[in-house]
Amino acid sequence: MSSELATATKPRKILILTADAGFGHRSVANAVASALELEYGSAVDVSIVNPLDDEKAPLVLRDSQADYDKWVKNVPELYQLGYNASDAFIPTRILQSYLSVALLEVMRSILRQYKPDAVLSTYPMYQSAIITLFRSRKYRVPFYTVVTDLATVHRLWFHPGVDGLLVPNQLVADLAMSNQVKGEKIRITEIPVSPAIANEKRNKADIRMELGWQADLPTVLAVGSKRVERLVDALNVVNHYGVPLQVVAVTGNDQDLFNELNHFDWHIPAHIYAFVENMAPLLRASDLIICKAGGLIVTESLASGLPLLLIEAIPGQETGNADYVTSRGAGDMAQSPVAILETVHHLFKDYAALLKERARNACSLGMDQAAFDAAHILWKAANERPKPTPRKKILPVLEIPL
Repeated sequence: MSSELATATKPRKILILTADAGFGHRSVANAVASALELEYGSAVDVSIVNPLDDEKAPLVLRDSQADYDKWVKNVPELYQLGYNASDAFIPTRILQSYLSVALLEVMRSILRQYKPDAVLSTYPMYQSAIITLFRSRKYRVPFYTVVTDLATVHRLWFHPGVDGLLVPNQLVADLAMSNQVKGEKIRITEIPVSPAIANEKRNKADIRMELGWQADLPTVLAVGSKRVERLVDALNVVNHYGVPLQVVAVTGNDQDLFNELNHFDWHIPAHIYAFVENMAPLLRASDLIICKAGGLIVTESLASGLPLLLIEAIPGQETGNADYVTSRGAGDMAQSPVAILETVHHLFKDYAALLKERARNACSLGMDQAAFDAAHILWKAANERPKPTPRKKILPVLEIPL
């Protein structure tokens, strides 16, 4: 046990705020929580909370989590229009002002209940309300945000009042500084992924044998959900490509997709999972992943040295993720059956020469220690809480004691 732990008289309380608009935000929260517990054991007390589940949160914000799937699936062009329209200076400031008031009572209640020594947010909507509370009186604790996209990042993520901003790369760091976040507050850590990815050291053949797959076959991992409409088309191409392969598909608890894939006329070995608790072995045991361009799955794949075939990208933030991967030679984008067929052919021809090149590039981009980096930052912050700041005059409506 380190000297830091030895001097701790009671567990340091770390509060992680997240949301369930997609899988990524909570997965990042879980990854950081796991890293904290692995590194500091009983010396840390971690709580993960979704403020949008609180009944005091405005209904429009609570519903935004469920509506997220509907918007990106049914009207992606309208979603992109709204995303782009809000990603400007004045609309962002208006949105921040609204969130400061709308979530103030929720945040006050959460902070009063958990009494954290440090706070991390994996969702951009919470910063304004938290910082407003800290400015309304002398009470404050270190407050950090971790950005969960790789390139196209909404301005709402960048609040100059945070104590620290964890970003995936220099590109996002530059965006943050252009939005008035001071450089000394920014830490490049990559997007935190499950510590299980870093801890999975076995070779592909051993993992495949344990999972009941064929050890010597090139393996294509396909990850889907209700938001990935092109997955069936992509798997149909792989199924009929005509070279020795095996498919592993995870349907993200989409029962209809799970049933459809189980009734496929498979011409190659196929292993279908409705849901998995631990993706690390599947990622490490595969040679290619077919998925959408979500920030977390992209980061997990890169951290596993796994090339990507991206078949969908939500207009807005995910198009930046796709550009990041393809421009650096770690993956390809293909959105039609013909394009998918061409890409698969290019990847596997000449003894998979291009696939091996993509894998080398993915390895060079991937960072599997980001969750531990975030854990160390939070632990240090929790043990070096800043002194109270002078009370600032703000609007009377926000003068609510914590």
